[in-house]
This record gives sequence, structure tokens and C-alpha cells, in this order.
Amino acid sequence: MRRAKLAELIAWKESDSRKPLIIRGARQVGKTWLMKEFGRTAYAQTIYLNFEQNRRLKTLFTDDFEIARVIVALQAESGVTIRAEETLLIFDEIQAVPEAITALKYFREDAPQYHIVAAGSLLGMVLHSNISFPVGKVVFMDLHPLSFEEFLDAIDERRLITLLNSSDWRLIKAYKSKFIERLRQYYYTGGMPEVVATFIMNHNFTEVREIQKQILSTYEQDFSKHAPPEIVPRIRMLWNSIPAQLAKENRKFIYGIIKEGSRAKDYEIALAWLIDCNQVYKVHRVSKPSLPLKAYEDRSAFKLFLVDTGLLAAMCDISSKTLLEGNSIFTEFKGALTEQFVFQQMNSTGEFVICYWAAERSTAEVDFVVQQNDRIIPVEVKAEENLQAKSLKVYFDKFHPEIAIRTSMSDFRHHDWITNIPLYAISLMNK
Repeated sequence: MRRAKLAELIAWKESDSRKPLIIRGARQVGKTWLMKEFGRTAYAQTIYLNFEQNRRLKTLFTDDFEIARVIVALQAESGVTIRAEETLLIFDEIQAVPEAITALKYFREDAPQYHIVAAGSLLGMVLHSNISFPVGKVVFMDLHPLSFEEFLDAIDERRLITLLNSSDWRLIKAYKSKFIERLRQYYYTGGMPEVVATFIMNHNFTEVREIQKQILSTYEQDFSKHAPPEIVPRIRMLWNSIPAQLAKENRKFIYGIIKEGSRAKDYEIALAWLIDCNQVYKVHRVSKPSLPLKAYEDRSAFKLFLVDTGLLAAMCDISSKTLLEGNSIFTEFKGALTEQFVFQQMNSTGEFVICYWAAERSTAEVDFVVQQNDRIIPVEVKAEENLQAKSLKVYFDKFHPEIAIRTSMSDFRHHDWITNIPLYAISLMNK
């Protein structure tokens, strides 16, 4: 598989102000694969070190942070002579040795010539509150599941990507049925690399779902592994309430759905844990779509989205037949899954601040309001070819945005106040 983040890693390698890089992301989004692939394609040699598996590495940073001594030890451990500009050092599961996180500061200050990429559980790093985190001495990269465009590339549909990027809407329309077929497959598989690889091998949707269930099981095991025992039950209850939260017409998060009578303070820590491990994302309501968007967030009103569309489908046990054939029993939840898809595509670019808007004294609600540089863009999401956009019209009449976008299964069209982008072409929004 080719990942778009490889281009960012190349830019990091060539930067004159390069700092050690930490890749963040939920479990099993492909962090280890990406680091190894980067080393394989961009360096003469790679040293891969897994701090969770190798017990000897735990003692490497206990005495001091003298980088010359550390380099000698890494060479002895790997059997490779480290040549600074030609060797990529990969520190995987770095949270298992908290002193190694601190050591990144000294690599930056005393030996900036070494190329270091690290990855690990942010949850694990948060746990070690006694460590000295190298603030300002490292840079971060966020890795998400495969986007729809990366999925097309993985299943050898590069011609569809080329077609999308041409913006030749007449020609794109001619291939609409193929785009929708692939989009529905993506709704089911999502973008977790192991799931996509399984789909590529045999197109067996039963095996795809088994892998997704295994990933969900791993996530739940992590609750018990990392979280204080007293809040694990609340994490599980909150996590398991997400499908019910998204099934509502108004998908604002309601604590009472978790358990009758629940209040925000009962689940604040549990929600923070899920956010810290990148399994859920919080999207706040804004009272006013002005710059900067974050200044107008209502912290008490928000929606939650999962890390991956396919995992959401698996949590809800939506069958492949229901998704691929558009079964009528799917109608109630279709909007939620489509919103999840659109959020995931926008979030994966890292280019948008993502919120939503709801009117104070009416039912009008715009699914997303995003900030891209100095522009605020409202985005209305429709699961099928429904071209009504009543809430978006209320928003337009009130705030007069430069651009208003509706995304649906309908073809591209531009009217005097609104532009419709097909769901399968939502990646073009940032262009």
C-alpha cells in the first residue's frame, strides 16, 4: 500500500531544521509499517527497535542521556554501524521506556544529525506523567486509516484517482456507478490497513468483518491494560453507546444515553481516555462561524466520531448485503455512517479545523463547519441523492459564506449559492 504520509516523511528527512519525529495514531492504523517502508525506500539502512518487546532496551537510558554511549549500544544491539545521514533509527512502542521519550530532547540538542522516527501509544505516554517530555524538541505527525483515495490506490483503481483529480465532471459522471460501488465497499471495509489487505486478497467480507471485530476487541483490551480499574467500566459503557448516539437524527452527544441520569462529570475522564488514544474524535458546536473557529466553540455541545468507518459498521453489525445493496433497513443509520465517512476524509488531510453549527432557537443544523486557512466553509452531508439543504440555506441567509458545500450521491453541480460535490469526490474539497 502507498500512504500519502510518505511524502511528508520525505520532506521531514530533507528539512534543515529536522527534529526527532513522533507518529501518533490509533492502534493498527499502520504506524510501524509506515516507518519501515520509509526506511526501506528513503535510507541506505534502517535500525528498527521495539521498546516493548526488547527488555535490554529498558536499561539503555537509565544512567544518563549521553548520546555517544547510546549510539554505541544501539550498534551493538542491531549489529549495524550507524551512519548518521544514511541510517533511519526507528523507536517503536517508545511509551514502554519513558526515559527514551526524554532522550529525544538530547538527540535534538546534542546530536541533531541522527534521523529518528518514533511511534507509540499516546495513552502510554500520558500515563508516565513523571517523565520529562521533550516539548519543542520533537515534531508530531498524525496517522489515520487509509482515506478513500488511498483505498482506491490499494485496490488498483488508480485510474479512478486520476479521473477524480482531473475534475472533468462530465467524464467522472460516466464512471459514477463504479465510484459508488467502490465507495460502498469502503463504507464496509473502512481504512484499517490489515482490513484492506484482507479485502484485497480475497474480497471475502466475512473475513473482513472478523478482522474488524478483532481490532475492536484489542481496543477494549487496551482499556483494562492502560486505564485505572475504577474507570474501565465507564469507558466501556461510553464506547458501547456510540452507535446509539449516532443513530439519533440530532447526533449531539447525550450522556443520558449511556445510562439514565448520567451527567458530564461522570464520564469526563472516560471520554478523555478514548480521545487520547485516538479512538474517538470530538467535534464541537460553534455559536458563530468566524475566525478563528475554535474561539467560538461551545464546549458543552459536541458530536463524537470513531477512528474508522469500517469499525463503526462492525460495531453496529451492519451486513455487507445491507451496505452494498442499499437495503431499506439501513435507512435510519445511513446518515450517521455517511457523516462518519465525510469526517474521516476531512480529518485525514490535517488541513481543516472541524466543527458543526446548530441554530439557537430552531432545528437548523449544518453537519460540519470547517476552517481551512482563512476560510470558513459550511458542509451539509446527504446519504443519497437528496438535494434539499434547508439547514444550509438557513445558515447561508444568516452568515453569507463565500462557499457553501453539499455532498451527496448526486453529480457535481454549482448553483448561485451552493456547490454539490459527490461523496466519492469529497477529497477534492480541499483543492
